[in-house]
Amino acid sequence: MNKIRFKLRGKQSLEEATIDDQGFSLLINESSYNIHQLPWDVPVDGTIYGTLYNYKETLKSQADQFYEEPYKVPPKAPILYIKPANTFIGYNMPIPLPKGVQELEVGAALGIVIGRTAKKVKQDKAYDYISGYTIVNDISIPHKSVYRPAISQKSRDGFCPIGPWIVEKQEEVNPDNMGIKVFINEELRQENTTANLVRNIPCLIADITEFMTLNAGDTLLVGIPPSPPLVKAGDRIRIEIEHIGYLENTIVHEDELVLGVKV
Repeated sequence: MNKIRFKLRGKQSLEEATIDDQGFSLLINESSYNIHQLPWDVPVDGTIYGTLYNYKETLKSQADQFYEEPYKVPPKAPILYIKPANTFIGYNMPIPLPKGVQELEVGAALGIVIGRTAKKVKQDKAYDYISGYTIVNDISIPHKSVYRPAISQKSRDGFCPIGPWIVEKQEEVNPDNMGIKVFINEELRQENTTANLVRNIPCLIADITEFMTLNAGDTLLVGIPPSPPLVKAGDRIRIEIEHIGYLENTIVHEDELVLGVKV
């Protein structure tokens, strides 16, 4: 059983529970619940930082572009971006499909939740700054830009499902070797592992905190696996991450939503 922290809609604070290793059954105050029985809210409230090109195959596939203008060399530091608060939605909440957009890109990411202020952290101390782990779907409108910030494509309302909980850090769980699977309408469409990261998690935290501070409550996305699947209206997305559980959401035309709820 894993210890988790979670938040339900309408509640102001995080609560604690335990789950089985597959994330199907929860034990809250000695009562057992299925994941589908509860109204999940977003379990994090800090800044969410995404990391580009941190899977080896993705970095390799972009190699030719790195030698073009304006930089002509591969990146030497992590390439980061921010998912703003307007993008955050919880488990089972609908993902809006913007008017005029036919497909969205699924971004299955392990989220590292920071537990205390992290500045100039050494790799061998990186795990001391981790509070736990969550699942994030870094949704975006498909685009090919390498250097121009893809704000319009990645920062739409509802473009960052998170949760359904935070699994507390534990020694027997290695986040640098977690299997990730993406199912669309129950069909397996993507499979990878965090063992394929360019920068493993201690290295990523060390490199980022060398030039900026991560605060308690912030979440760092370790990267999106190569060949992310595309989805359209009506598709049901399920992201499974080993030892964490799964995150499910459905794509819905934005004009069918009122305050984030389908009408």
